[in-house]
Parts: sequence; structure tokens; C-alpha cells
Amino acid sequence: MRVVILAEDLYEEMELWYPYFRLREENIQVVIAGTGGKKTYTGKNGYPVTVDADTTSIKAADFQGMIVPGGYAPDKLRRYPEILQFVREMDEEGKLVASICHGPWVFISAGIMHGRRATAFYAIKDDLINAGALYLDAEVIVDGNLITSRKPDDLPVFCREVIAFLKSIDHGTEH
Repeated sequence: MRVVILAEDLYEEMELWYPYFRLREENIQVVIAGTGGKKTYTGKNGYPVTVDADTTSIKAADFQGMIVPGGYAPDKLRRYPEILQFVREMDEEGKLVASICHGPWVFISAGIMHGRRATAFYAIKDDLINAGALYLDAEVIVDGNLITSRKPDDLPVFCREVIAFLKSIDHGTEH
């Protein structure tokens, strides 16, 4: 079982590191991928993350899920065509596409939000609605393979749902 977490400068530290360690506790291999050009990215509060891969080298076939942390990193991540294509492929294959806070910006730019139920940080509520999503203000929203949450306070329930989804596909059961 492999999951990729996307990283860029100004990522929200809690929203990257909390899922990273929770997934590792469940014996899920986690790859952190950055947009290239450097190996280390700096979070909103100055905490660095060293990436394992470049987003140009990741393939949907190699992963069962992906997570987009929030902060301001998603605004940078959504500018890369290879990331948007990766998101579309993961979603089309029914694999986990999860995000928290401003993370849904990447999914909006990938064009996968129309007709979906989702939540996010309230500041991007209008972006989700304008992309055709049904915005709900809740700790976590699970819409098939799409899992979204609002903020760091929601991380426990977000990670619980992410792990439950991954275990369901690992065991061949529906979530």
C-alpha cells in the first residue's frame, strides 16, 4: 500500500506531518513528492520537509492514494500540468484523493469537483461552489474516493477516514 503526499513551499505543517506519521503507523508506505528543482520545501511556520520524489516521476499506477495538505502550497501545486493529470488519473481509477484546508484548490484545477460533495477551509468555499461542488461545513466529507476536511483541528477524523478507505481497498471491500 503506497500513498503520496504532495509538498510545496508554504505547506501547512500539521496537515502534512500528521497524516504522514498516522499512515506510517498503519504500515502504509508514504512518499512525499515535490514539484522539482529542490529537495527541501519550507512550511508556513518554517518547518522543512525533504521530498522523496519529483512530481514529474510519480505515476498513478504506483499508488493507492494521494493527499494534498493545505496552507498556501496548493496554490502552487495546481500550476503544474503533471500534478493535475496525476489527480485526474487517481480519481478516474477510484483511488484515494484526499485533501484538507486549501488542498481542494488542486482538485478544482484538475476538474474533478463537479457534482461532488466536499468541505475545505471556509475561505475557498466559493471556489468549490463555482467548480460545481456541493460545499458542506463539516469535519470530514467522504464522497466515494474523495475525502476532504477543513483545518488542522479535523485531522483526527480526516486520518481515520483516509485509513478506513485505504484498508477497504486493501481488503477489497467498499468504503
